[in-house]
Amino acid sequence: VVIVTPAWADANHGNWQTARRWGRHLASKHTVLLTDRWPDGRVQAITVRADAGILPHAQALIALHARRSADSVQAWQQQHGPKGLAVVLTGTDLYKDLISTNPSTTQTVRASLQAAQALVLLQDQAPKALPAEQQHKAQVIFQSTSARKPWVKTDPAMRPLRVVMVGHLREEKDPDTLQRCAALLQQAPSGHPPVLIDHLGAALEPAFESTARATQAACPHYRWLGARSHEEARRRIQRAHVLVHTSRMEGGAHVIMEAVRSGTPVLASRMDGNVGMLGEGYAGYFPVGDARALAQALQRFQADAEFRRTLHAQCEERATLFDPLHEAQGLQNLVAQLVAT
Repeated sequence: VVIVTPAWADANHGNWQTARRWGRHLASKHTVLLTDRWPDGRVQAITVRADAGILPHAQALIALHARRSADSVQAWQQQHGPKGLAVVLTGTDLYKDLISTNPSTTQTVRASLQAAQALVLLQDQAPKALPAEQQHKAQVIFQSTSARKPWVKTDPAMRPLRVVMVGHLREEKDPDTLQRCAALLQQAPSGHPPVLIDHLGAALEPAFESTARATQAACPHYRWLGARSHEEARRRIQRAHVLVHTSRMEGGAHVIMEAVRSGTPVLASRMDGNVGMLGEGYAGYFPVGDARALAQALQRFQADAEFRRTLHAQCEERATLFDPLHEAQGLQNLVAQLVAT
């Protein structure tokens, strides 16, 4: 089994985390290789003694991202047809590239969908975004992470509310909404413990860095901490009272499942990628881009113990979806379909 990922280990990107984890899930029954391109890309072996020489002889190809892995998808299709080919729509390919105003981009994504035997989506709202003629190929495999023991936290009504947001500073993650929220909270009347916001993620464009630094200077309760290791991010999520996730576009955010599996509730923008992770009836949504609504949600979370209990309970109900055994079984079933004669 070959997994094609456009993001490599040094990128610290969600697609790489997915590829590596899926490789480990499959390695008990299959020889697994990770590559950035099929059939002649650089390779990392998940199973012992596998090497680049067996790349062209794969029985199944799982390609992450319909646009960025399009060359590999088309190369496989030309040799094998759809047999053995799964395309995983991870976010921007589904919610941006597929509806792009650039005809070339849209055509590339649609060609990948057409080429595949199976289309894999990462949350349960995603299939409805596919073209109608491709929806019969769709199957959802929720991503997973290990559980962490919930951290014993102070009462945010009596002590500072500790908020964390994790995600590289880029347009799709909408860091501006969090920063405008920080400014609104800075102007709020005193009398309550402060809301302390830690924002983790590399600024992928100079403008994002400038805005983050300006917000930090104007709002002492907001800290932009830049890029941090995955382990540190998980630790900070575990210890925060609440995770904020402001995305405008999302295929299925790792940080949401990491929060849920750590006993940390989430306040998230109401868009399909987040609703598909947390459920239609989740109580912790705010409108996309609405900094004032986010500020009000944080203030409610701080003051309203019943609201906090509701979010905790709803997250706990979703936690089993993100169990590694659940993900592993879904992947094993997928590969069984791809290699069946």
